Amino acid sequence: MRTRRLIPALAVLALAAPLAACSAGGGGGDSAGGTVNWWTWDEKQAVSYKECLAGFEEENPGVTVNISQYGVDDYFTKLTAGFVAGNAPDAFQNSVQFFDAYAKQGQLEPLDDYISKSDYDLGVFNVGVENWKYTDGKQYALPLDWAASAIYFNEDMVTQAGYTADDIASMTWNPDDGGTFDQIATHLTIDENGVRGDEPGFDKTKVATYGVGNLGTEDYIGQTTWNPFISTTGWKIGDPAAWATQFRYDDPEFIKTMDWVRGLSDRGIAPKLGEFTIGDTEQLGSGKVAMSSGGSWSASTFAQLPGLEVGIAPTVLGPDGTTRSMMSNSNGNEIWAGSKNKDNAWKWISYMGSEDCQTKAALQSGSFFPSIPGAMDAVAADQLSKGVDLGVFVDAAKNGWIYPAYPSANGSEMGTTIQPLMEAFFTHERDDDVFPEMAATSKEILAG
Repeated sequence: MRTRRLIPALAVLALAAPLAACSAGGGGGDSAGGTVNWWTWDEKQAVSYKECLAGFEEENPGVTVNISQYGVDDYFTKLTAGFVAGNAPDAFQNSVQFFDAYAKQGQLEPLDDYISKSDYDLGVFNVGVENWKYTDGKQYALPLDWAASAIYFNEDMVTQAGYTADDIASMTWNPDDGGTFDQIATHLTIDENGVRGDEPGFDKTKVATYGVGNLGTEDYIGQTTWNPFISTTGWKIGDPAAWATQFRYDDPEFIKTMDWVRGLSDRGIAPKLGEFTIGDTEQLGSGKVAMSSGGSWSASTFAQLPGLEVGIAPTVLGPDGTTRSMMSNSNGNEIWAGSKNKDNAWKWISYMGSEDCQTKAALQSGSFFPSIPGAMDAVAADQLSKGVDLGVFVDAAKNGWIYPAYPSANGSEMGTTIQPLMEAFFTHERDDDVFPEMAATSKEILAG
């Protein structure tokens, strides 16, 4: 699956500063009335949604669509330059991280009137609608895709340790002693002398296989690492959840959880931050970790690891033994407020937001999860026929285990400011005193 994680923090985008115009690849300002220009950063979706062009153009004679894709490192810079130069695309894929900035700057077209006039039903989506409501109460995007988390594990290592797939799927967690997750991760850990993490003589300085990949990252939301653990307690990063005025880094349960996460690395059960230069899939494939908490976008990659049987389990059960919880980021389809072709742009993004189109596009690539349940079921069935079981993600959506990556203000500044503080904690440059500072800093950034 292609990455649906939140876009890494980029330079703060400020339209107040003059920017040089760039070639917008046929942006909205240059398009003829019958041509809709749509942008994405995902090369797979750029190809996949071409599957919908014939059907769309048959339903809308005289309207054509140009699809352009730019690498994520350049995408938002080009988009911002297009806003300034007046040649941005008519419609585009956006990350919730930049929702607030673009809405504040008046670059986004509210969709409520289009939804009302066309009788478009937002109820077709089971994921993502709430991500795209702004502080004015208006809807500014249609969900395009979504993501979730899971635990990937080396089936042979789990069996050799005396566990079953059901044991992994039923792991519990709490911030005091880590629950059965901690017990299993500890037993799966093996040092260079073949001693397990819960056996006498275990050498935490010479670990051959870690029980779990690194859960302590500089990522300030912990989307696929620590977030599926702490959120089972009812904790959510924002206060309030959507359009927060403060991030709850100073909450005692959060601090206790971060201490436990760092303790895994201190005990040799998980690698330390920065210890590996290879990703989670490579770590699992090389035998360096037995379990990895990862994103849904990695499912097919894990399944294709050579010579390895990889199981997929749902995220942990929380302290109450029944609650699972994971953040789901849903990218959105938006219309540029400066487009001269808004009606046709609406026709295109609403067509993309149909079960038929999302099914065709997702089946073409198998690279993303569509936001419409029927399309998601079709993708899951198709992937299962290819040996990739996405059942845990389908269950996550249907059973209400996912919650939205709520929008907040100034996402770029939050990332560049908070992430170094998170890194300092997990590298022991700072201790628990860093969390009140993070909470206070977040309050200032969100207010700004």
